[in-house]
Amino acid sequence: MYFGVLGPLLVRTDAGEPVAVPDTKVRTLLLDLLANEGRPVSADRLIDDLWGTRPPRNATGTLQARVSQLRTALERAEPGARRLVEHGPAGYRLATDVVDSNVFEQRIRTGRLREALGLWRGQAYADVRDHEFARATRDRLEDLYVTALEELSNRGEEVLQETTALVQQRPLDERLHAIHLKALYRAGRQHDALQAFAELRDALVEELGADPGPELAELHQAILRHDPALRRPPTLPTPLNDLVGRDEMLAAAQQQLATNRLVTLVGPGGVGKTRLAVELGRQHGTDVRLLELAPLRQGEVLDALATALSLRDESSDLLPRLLESLGSRQLLLILDNCEHLDLAGLVRRLLAAAPGLRILATSREPLGLTGELVLDVPPLTTAAAVVLFQARAGVTDDVTAICERLDGIPLALELAATRVRALGVQGLADRLDDRFRLLAGGKGGPERQRTLRATIDWSWDLLDDDERRMLRRLAVHAGTFSLEAAAQVSDLPEHLVLALVDKSLVVATAGRYHLLESVAAYSLERLTEAGEEAETRRKHATYYLALAQRADLHGPGQREWLRRLDQEVANFRVIPPSLELATALAWYWYLRGRLGEARRTLAAALAVPGQDPALRGQAMVWLAGMAATDAEGTDVAAAGEEALRAVGDDPHALWFLTMTRWAYGDASVLTDRIDRAIAAFTERDDRWGLAAALSTRAQLSIVHADLDAMRRDSLRSLELFEELDDDWGRLQATYALIVAAEISGDYPTATAYLEDAIRRAEDLGLWTEVSFRTAGLGRIALLTGDYARADELHERARRLAVEQSNKSAEEYAEVGLGLSARRQGRLDDAERLFTKWLRWLTQIGGTPGIAFISNQLGFIAEERGDLATARTLHERGHEAARRTGDPRAVALALEGLAGATEDPTEAEALLTQAETLRHQSGIPLPPAEHHDLTRIRARWR
Repeated sequence: MYFGVLGPLLVRTDAGEPVAVPDTKVRTLLLDLLANEGRPVSADRLIDDLWGTRPPRNATGTLQARVSQLRTALERAEPGARRLVEHGPAGYRLATDVVDSNVFEQRIRTGRLREALGLWRGQAYADVRDHEFARATRDRLEDLYVTALEELSNRGEEVLQETTALVQQRPLDERLHAIHLKALYRAGRQHDALQAFAELRDALVEELGADPGPELAELHQAILRHDPALRRPPTLPTPLNDLVGRDEMLAAAQQQLATNRLVTLVGPGGVGKTRLAVELGRQHGTDVRLLELAPLRQGEVLDALATALSLRDESSDLLPRLLESLGSRQLLLILDNCEHLDLAGLVRRLLAAAPGLRILATSREPLGLTGELVLDVPPLTTAAAVVLFQARAGVTDDVTAICERLDGIPLALELAATRVRALGVQGLADRLDDRFRLLAGGKGGPERQRTLRATIDWSWDLLDDDERRMLRRLAVHAGTFSLEAAAQVSDLPEHLVLALVDKSLVVATAGRYHLLESVAAYSLERLTEAGEEAETRRKHATYYLALAQRADLHGPGQREWLRRLDQEVANFRVIPPSLELATALAWYWYLRGRLGEARRTLAAALAVPGQDPALRGQAMVWLAGMAATDAEGTDVAAAGEEALRAVGDDPHALWFLTMTRWAYGDASVLTDRIDRAIAAFTERDDRWGLAAALSTRAQLSIVHADLDAMRRDSLRSLELFEELDDDWGRLQATYALIVAAEISGDYPTATAYLEDAIRRAEDLGLWTEVSFRTAGLGRIALLTGDYARADELHERARRLAVEQSNKSAEEYAEVGLGLSARRQGRLDDAERLFTKWLRWLTQIGGTPGIAFISNQLGFIAEERGDLATARTLHERGHEAARRTGDPRAVALALEGLAGATEDPTEAEALLTQAETLRHQSGIPLPPAEHHDLTRIRARWR
């Protein structure tokens, strides 16, 4: 039985006899089944299609009667034909592929376009033009018809008769009118072509309120100027727009194509492989032929290749004729979209038989031939993607975020740009989470590229079952992942990831792997459809928790583990908060200076009820320590005490809560804690803990200006950390040694320690430590009079601190800028910086800093001649200094008070008292720090 839908319904027997199908509803039923192309259609849907909103009273029974009538009509014409109308659980279907539309599509695929057009008897599904059920199939067939006309026209063949009839049916179709105008012009009817354009322009304005598009307008101009190109149909399609962002790729491909006979452009769907190949073909010097393989099946390739090569041969064995034809030709053959076909054998034979042949292939995976030169076509850079998007959308807005979320894939950018007119840039950005529905409905390109989903569907359909399972399970990873992680989370072998890399669905970079965002979104949908999302996410969380708990950030493996955890940050962030994960990552966050992230995650984990009390205690310690310099709503001292009550006298807790507060907390409380921690670490023979605690006690000794204790504890700490090969520990151990050298005036030693510390911190990526040590170098430059370098170093340290969101490091750097500004006489700048940080130090209880900055502000007031304000500030500094017990801080306040008094005798007594304190502490004021003392003495003299 033969069915025809490319015009009014036609039914014939195998012998060619016409079959009468009575009753309009029965014919509509048959056309509905034909439009679904062998797929079952439910009874409810058929009822809706046939009767719409006014179904008969017994709709199911009436439908069954119409089905029976259809079967009877078929059976009467051809015994046994009633079996073609099948019924199953999913509904009714017509079990036949002998339909003129199937033949039409097969001839289109193989390039037999004229034969395909000969099957067209009018409008597809002409009897049911007003029925929604036929719309998608009808539009696809008619689009193929127009595509065939366009291709024939581009080959120079006559299509005027067909286009004349078709433009009457589709009076506003610009693409069809473009073909018609070319056909008129090539038939020598320029006046008629111009008249047809004018009529279309008027119709568009009247019906749509729009002018013809740029392609049609350009064609109109070409007709007006008798463009010779209209007379010479191109062998390659003419792009509508310039190629954006591919200059380097184009140059590289041209160079490779000049020296290699087989070059394959490989990349994900929509990345622009075809557009790049066409541009390469347009710039090539020899004959170029394009064979579009996407619509072809394996057995149709030779016929289509013969058509592309303009070879007319009706023999049953085409290959020998093809090889003979190519033997003497100089030709570039572009094989576009090869991934779904096995072409290796054919390509090998073509290249062997034709020395003058070069093949440029595009595919989502290599052909796999010896001698094949594979060029990966990457997504556009962000800058190029922005240029492309702005040009296509006609906007100048900042679209960087949109372009990044669309991975720089040109197809996705082109589809998204079409939505800007309706949604605006911000509206589009807000809807990208629903990208597959948003980026749908494109027209004018191949069907597989009209929506973002269709592009990925094309690749998905080419995968085997295991590859599909792997791809959808990879969707739970965030950022990048390792082969080990992919295998563990998916319960599938690693080689499947590599197979997906070859198919351009997984991106490989420097030993890591990731999915483009659109592929990830698509794969997640597939994972949900398969009912596997919850279990896969559980395995993902289990794997990454185990990884975090396995990480050893103490000792020689520190650098490698920091790098490994850096790679997995995005994966850690998508795991639901838990105390296990938060406590496992806390030390990593601290080393990396991610204190804000640490606080947020720890707080979220602590808010989850019913967790292990021991883990809760650990998390409270970490949280209190991380909040040590965060004064926003946190009583850090009380939080530390509560945390210690939760864990008892745990030495690590005692040490961590001291280390993070050494410059700000109550010195007596902190000293007691660190002494207890040192005793416990010693008893337990915990060398890392002991080394860490000794370095912290050395820092506490800075507050009391005890040089001997600073050096003794630091050197012992450094010795232990050297034995443990712990670079972070080396940084900690040398901090007090740097300060001891600086306050003793030994600047070469301080500089050597600082430069070594910066090298180690940069190597580990500990940027907060780099900030502190860089500011330390700035202090040395300041003390040695190199103010320009001091400002440069302090500013560099400040930028790093801001990037790391570390207030303590930022304060240290900006106070250094303030000191330099005061030395250079820029008192307003200095005052602004000091005042800003005095408020912050007051909030967090940073008594040593309060004392120092109060004195600096006092010196500024004194230099301005405001002695009353200066005295008030120095008295405040003196009071804070006495609370710290640091004789150097007390001496500085006394020197300031000497400058603020109007009584020479009092001033001399204060200066003598300050000098005595400094000598008693064993730390006389180095010559480089005599600036204020010299100035004050000179004034009194």
